[in-house]
Amino acid sequence: METGNVAIVLNAHLPFVRQPDYPRFLEERWLFESLSETYLPLLRLFGRLEAEKVPWRLTMAISPTLTAMLGDALLRERYAAWLGMQLELAEREVERTRDDPAIAPLALAYRELYTQNLEDFTVLHGGNVLAALDFYYKKGRLELMTSAGTQAFLPLYQAHPEALAAQVESAVVSFRSTFGRSPSGFWMPQLGWYPGVEEVLGAYGLQYTVVSTRGALLGTPTPIHGSYAPVSCPNGFTAFIRDVAATESVWSEAEGYPADPAYRDFYRDIGFDLPLEYIGPYIEQNQIRTFTGFKYWAVTGHGADKLPYDPAHASAKAVEHAENFLYSRARQARKAQPLMEHPPLMVAPYDAELFGHWWFEGPQWLEALFRKAQGTSELRFVTLAEHRREHPESFESVPELSSWGEGGYAGAWIEKSNDWVYRHAFKMIERMVELAERFPDESGLRERVLNQAAREVLLVQASDWPFLLKAGKSGSFARKQVEDAVTNFTRIYEMLCANTVGTEWLTRLEKRNNIFPAINYRVFRRKR
Repeated sequence: METGNVAIVLNAHLPFVRQPDYPRFLEERWLFESLSETYLPLLRLFGRLEAEKVPWRLTMAISPTLTAMLGDALLRERYAAWLGMQLELAEREVERTRDDPAIAPLALAYRELYTQNLEDFTVLHGGNVLAALDFYYKKGRLELMTSAGTQAFLPLYQAHPEALAAQVESAVVSFRSTFGRSPSGFWMPQLGWYPGVEEVLGAYGLQYTVVSTRGALLGTPTPIHGSYAPVSCPNGFTAFIRDVAATESVWSEAEGYPADPAYRDFYRDIGFDLPLEYIGPYIEQNQIRTFTGFKYWAVTGHGADKLPYDPAHASAKAVEHAENFLYSRARQARKAQPLMEHPPLMVAPYDAELFGHWWFEGPQWLEALFRKAQGTSELRFVTLAEHRREHPESFESVPELSSWGEGGYAGAWIEKSNDWVYRHAFKMIERMVELAERFPDESGLRERVLNQAAREVLLVQASDWPFLLKAGKSGSFARKQVEDAVTNFTRIYEMLCANTVGTEWLTRLEKRNNIFPAINYRVFRRKR
């Protein structure tokens, strides 16, 4: 008898890191690594499950910035070229490690991985990963959601309804252009929710999202089923609630499955271990040491001494942890079911890059999860949209302001290292509203200029920049993205005030920041 439902939700997002002005750029590797270690392995996993008729359901939120980069011709070419470099390094690694019985098989495995990735990307998918995701979307196995245009942390923009509308509208238009239909689900960046945002989302036809446990349980009134059932706002918008136990069993750095000693260690990489003259041709400009993807060591423990990675041992652990996850969720469901009218729902949201990139065995764990679940009648995997259709009636409650960041509120995105970003962002929004009001019905060159101004406003709002500034990782890159957006917008504003337009400069900027080709600057007009 079915006692509970589980909804796995993956948040697929990367900031807009396209840099056509440089032949190679360090931050573009974020996209290439995610393709190689997360998205292509996940597509192979989906293909295997389909071929063997294993029932599976998964919800994936794909951000407009990631969608734009996956669909970009230049980045597709660069990714294929990067795979070629990885294969060249793999050949050298196979030769270098051939006399090491523990490491040599791993070097061969990496060569096989990158060979498979190149074949899948260029031949099987024809460079179009989005079409492959759409295939499973249309089959009903994979439910796709959208997210805010540039992943702005929306609670910080409550006082700027035009900016909120621009973030949501750009996302809906991007999704519809990519997948041929309007999205029904919306991922709140960083699970950043505030009371009232449901009205903005509902106005664009969006129907559901995921919120943090804290935000939901502090909602008004308190949900009667805790996190085991979604709540419905007065306008009918549904908020699914993150399940702490299901999420932390994977997400926790200290106690989550990825911390197991048997798994591959993410941080130990030949990019930091081997001489610079050896790895130099395979890293970016200025010879900055960085990850290469070639990692030969297991987590082992907290110290520097590591044991060689054993893929067979790690795979067995992934299966063991999948069984533990199912056992724990079934136990949860059995305790909650007598208090509910229908099977309790456990929503487990994670960043997609956790699976394969940060946690190399993550896709194996997911596969084992779906395979093992078909042998039990207690748990059923569902998508959020599927659950909403089956159980349209929900307890009415409005969650409180919250996020899944440290502390549960906005502290990660506004503190002493990054608060300076917002005075520029807010001023840009105010000036963009002014421009939209002054020039309500432009066409031709002036419309192009105004649309580009709107893009720069969206780009400066990305929550990735404050987060990177706080973390100190790629902080200089994040600062430059903010400064570039401010500079570009200010130049456009001054050109329009002076009634002059630099056509050549505008064309270069459009080609560089080519996100949201269908943007309409009028979204920044005041809401009446």
